[in-house]
Amino acid sequence: MQTTPVRLWDLPTRLFHWTLVLGIGFSWFCAEVGGNWTVWHERSGIFLLALVLFRIVWGFVGSDTARFARFLTSPRRAWQHLRELTGQGTAFHAGHNPLGAWMVVVLLALVLLQGITGLFATDDIMTEGPLMGLVSGSTAETLTTVHHVLFNGILLLVALHVGAVLYYRLAKRTNLIKAMVVGKADWPAAQPPPQALAFKPAWWGLVLFALCYASVYFGIAWLA
Repeated sequence: MQTTPVRLWDLPTRLFHWTLVLGIGFSWFCAEVGGNWTVWHERSGIFLLALVLFRIVWGFVGSDTARFARFLTSPRRAWQHLRELTGQGTAFHAGHNPLGAWMVVVLLALVLLQGITGLFATDDIMTEGPLMGLVSGSTAETLTTVHHVLFNGILLLVALHVGAVLYYRLAKRTNLIKAMVVGKADWPAAQPPPQALAFKPAWWGLVLFALCYASVYFGIAWLA
């Protein structure tokens, strides 16, 4: 099949994707090891909060393929796309496909809630979230339970995401991983390429993330 490279993803979106993967893995590692690593678990959680906040903002002011308004469709359209996947041929989209779009939104929501509940969590021994003092002991215990349950939900979504990527690669001959690494997709020559896409400069994404991190870090410090 003849293909031509088509740019789909900007650098901020790609860095967000892979940093989120590494950040979730690092946070899990720190929580499992415990001890002094719990300090890094908290720091990682704050970083991930800022990262998700950046992605939400980027979804409104970022490049075309990163904007929610450009890729988020109705649940009905997502269900139709799921049925289309059983058909023949490749599955190329100028950005997130209708089903993947909802995966992005749900994953962002879960990671955001995971980070927020972690601010109030406690292990009743030596570790407390930076904002635990703002709630009662019973509320902190409830939020701690929610924090643990949400992580299982995140793991489930990650497993579904990896499975979908493998299915696209093996069954639909669509290399989603390559596109998210280099920013360009191998677009089939027989399929009309996407209309001209507008991309924001990478430095703007870096500045925006710095502002998000500062807001989260100093906001937590002020509340605490």
